[in-house]
Amino acid sequence: MAKSSMAAACCGVAEETVTAEQKAPGACPRCGGAVVATDVESVRRVLCCLPLCVKNKRRFSCARCRRSLASLYTHA
Repeated sequence: MAKSSMAAACCGVAEETVTAEQKAPGACPRCGGAVVATDVESVRRVLCCLPLCVKNKRRFSCARCRRSLASLYTHA
C-alpha cells in the first residue's frame, strides 16, 4: 500500500513557489487593512522531474486578517 500512495504522490505533483510580494492599492472590505499582492508560480510535474504545466498567478489578500480577496491569472 505504501508503494501505491507514493506513486500517486509522485504523479501529477503540483508545487507552488512565491516569487514576489508587494503592496497593492485598496483596502480590505472586511477589516480595512492593507492589500498585499503575491505572485505565485505553480508547476505541475509528471514523474517528479518533467514539468507539464507552469502557471503564474497573482493573489490578493489582506495583510491584517489574511483573507483572500481575489485571484487574477496571468499568462507569462
